[in-house]
Amino acid sequence: MHYVILDLEWNSAYSKTTHQFVNEIIEFGAVKVDSDFNEVGEFSRLIAPRVKKKLNGRVKQLTHLTNEDVADGGSFLSVASSFGSFVDGAVIMTWGTSDIHALIENYSFYTGSRRIPFLTAYCDLQEYCERAIDRYDEGNQIGLGRFAELIGVEFSEDEQHRATADAVLSLKILKKVMGNYPLEKCILKADCEAFYDRMLFKNHFITDLSSPDIDRSQMKFVCESCGKQAKRVKRWKLHNKSFSSDFYCKSCDERFTGRVSFKKRYDGVKVNKRIVAPRPQEAKKE
Repeated sequence: MHYVILDLEWNSAYSKTTHQFVNEIIEFGAVKVDSDFNEVGEFSRLIAPRVKKKLNGRVKQLTHLTNEDVADGGSFLSVASSFGSFVDGAVIMTWGTSDIHALIENYSFYTGSRRIPFLTAYCDLQEYCERAIDRYDEGNQIGLGRFAELIGVEFSEDEQHRATADAVLSLKILKKVMGNYPLEKCILKADCEAFYDRMLFKNHFITDLSSPDIDRSQMKFVCESCGKQAKRVKRWKLHNKSFSSDFYCKSCDERFTGRVSFKKRYDGVKVNKRIVAPRPQEAKKE
């Protein structure tokens, strides 16, 4: 089995034709490795932007690319086709899912189809590496440079934010944490509609108490002191995407606030619960 670690750079542009913003890809950079993660090839190509000829100031600053550099690049479809030949059935890996989102977006813009013809299997390297060091947190993901610093992988700041350099850095990180977590658990089958449904699903907090996606049993709280179920004594209130209410434990004569949030994801609902003890002055008033 082979793996291709891909990194993309893009330029945000507004299309007057489709009346929408497009993250127009301007560079492909990738490194290909064998089953032992030995490098067997690199891919680096610039793409001439079609929607917006000039690069945004921030893109220029980060990538050090100029308008002249990208003007000499190929078309998106020709470069993507060459990259597909380079992939040749390998598992595609990216640091986080934003690159895959951009690739899907560009295919949809240029072809009218969201399907990426050369994508058969996919791995989110960011998730894998975070799990490998037991730091995975969906709501607090670690950027590429910060992760490298965290585990002691040296890199040059000047070389970052260019596609191939970021792909090579991703490989260095992967090699250092490899084996700490089963890689196969983070590889998804990608040659099916379910993959695209998953990738394009927008996670969101459920803020309607009547939603059928809310498991009402998760809105019960037990007393931390005695472990018995406490009684809710106020109506639920929505604040910062979480529901909160006051509870009373008759056995312990204790009061507390229970907070719970429901985040809808493609594969289910993530529930986050916590107990907040009342402030001393609030407890005194009670």
